[in-house]
Amino acid sequence: MQSTLVKFEDRGVILQQQRNLKMARSAHAYVRGSTIKFYEWLEQTAAKSLPQGPPVWICGDCHLGNLGPVANAKGAVEIEIRDLDQTVIGNPTHDLVRLALSLATAIRGSDLPGVTTALVLERMMDGYENALSGRSVPRRMSEPVRVVLQRAVRRRWRHLAEERIENVTPAIPLGKHFWSLSPQEKKEIERVFRKEKVVLLVTSLRRRDSGASVRVLDAAYWMKGCSSLGRLRYAVLLGIGKPKHYRHGGLCLIDIKEAVRAAAPYYRGSQMPENNAERVVEGAKKLSPFLGQRMMAEKFLGRQVVLRELLPQDLKLEMDQLTRDDAIAAAHFLASVVGRAHARQMDSKDRKKWRDDLNRNRLKSLDAPSWLWRSVVDLSSIHESAYLEHCRQYALKMAHPAK
Repeated sequence: MQSTLVKFEDRGVILQQQRNLKMARSAHAYVRGSTIKFYEWLEQTAAKSLPQGPPVWICGDCHLGNLGPVANAKGAVEIEIRDLDQTVIGNPTHDLVRLALSLATAIRGSDLPGVTTALVLERMMDGYENALSGRSVPRRMSEPVRVVLQRAVRRRWRHLAEERIENVTPAIPLGKHFWSLSPQEKKEIERVFRKEKVVLLVTSLRRRDSGASVRVLDAAYWMKGCSSLGRLRYAVLLGIGKPKHYRHGGLCLIDIKEAVRAAAPYYRGSQMPENNAERVVEGAKKLSPFLGQRMMAEKFLGRQVVLRELLPQDLKLEMDQLTRDDAIAAAHFLASVVGRAHARQMDSKDRKKWRDDLNRNRLKSLDAPSWLWRSVVDLSSIHESAYLEHCRQYALKMAHPAK
């Protein structure tokens, strides 16, 4: 367990160590954590060879871990894109290639034959193009997706508390994942949650009284995965209304996450907010309405951050082990989710033209575009070699930590 008194200046070293460990655990984990390699590939080898879709808000980092159940302010749950750090107005093809790479890597990690990847790409494109045609998201899901969605619908506050803060009492236990704050950070959190617009956001969810008081009960720095590296990240536990009501919907957990400049390629001339937090919120509203309505851009210690309440229904898809049928069904369903997010930003003319463009360059032996197959083969090779080198470097550092 890390010390609860991790100094502000020491956080970066610990976060880097944690990131390296996570990325060394599997090739799939490496793909999720090495987004920059995908962007480098786009810039160096693929920009001109990929179809140029209409300018819409895209996820920018559309891998399996960034899709999952998301609840809206009224408690309804849908599968949506759940992480919009890299959202930009860009080429929708980039989301398709990133999702295809993530699926292919999960398939390899599940010891499935290569032919499964070919079938998955076919079904992925079918699901995406169906969404562009205005067809509803298919009801048939892969078993991992169905299970996580059913679990999300059943979850309540105690599940969120036990999972996120390891305690159902109104406090955040310091330890491995949560570190103590500096006096300056504590003061800033109090300042932020006294602001009227922040109070309105918090009280607008789950039928709370808009005039209810909002009190900061506890807060901590949140050591949360690769995305926290070098960024501000906090968990804030709030009490809404009178203390006697805390046990009955009066507690909420707020995630404060720094928004940084997007590395994802975007269309030049696009009208995007210059403020990175506002860019993330705007992209979320377009791509994932359930999530976007619960988010707000704010300033924290002079840096741009996004605030959102974590709800019990918000879950990540864990798909490290797949059967052949699960992989095929997941590809079709999740691609349709991404397709619907893109399509709602296009008019009928743009949707038709985009479908026509995607249908070009089909392989005779494979009902998927040749550019998608070539992209997955190329990226898989790049990431496999990079993953092995990452593991070698990690092993050397573990064997000789002083170097």
